[in-house]
Amino acid sequence: MRIQRESLEQRIEKLKAAIGALGDLRPGAMSLQYNICGNPKCRCKATPPIKHGPYPQVSFTWRGKSTTQSVRKEDVAEVKQQLRNYRRLRKLVERWVTLAMQLSRLRLAERRAQTGRGEKRRAKSRIPKENAG
Repeated sequence: MRIQRESLEQRIEKLKAAIGALGDLRPGAMSLQYNICGNPKCRCKATPPIKHGPYPQVSFTWRGKSTTQSVRKEDVAEVKQQLRNYRRLRKLVERWVTLAMQLSRLRLAERRAQTGRGEKRRAKSRIPKENAG
């Protein structure tokens, strides 16, 4: 059990290091928006319409509030990297929690084994002895 515990601890430390090296984060998804303006003589009002754009934007929900933010064309590559970093963070944290649950169960089992309380206890019956029959 000790070797398994140390292996889990090492894997968790690697995840922590990977999280620390991620860089800037941004939740959400990027999309391209095409718009129609208010000028009645504009090309976007023609048949078929030739809409304005594309304009990159990021949409996300944070603390229960949905938000959409425009992104400048020169910032698109950096924002995409921030989005990838955030998705990577979520995956790393999910793995960390999974390993932490395994490690917690293992530590509890080790503690029970050290105190000699590793035997399973038999559940007490809720039926009084005089009624058991």
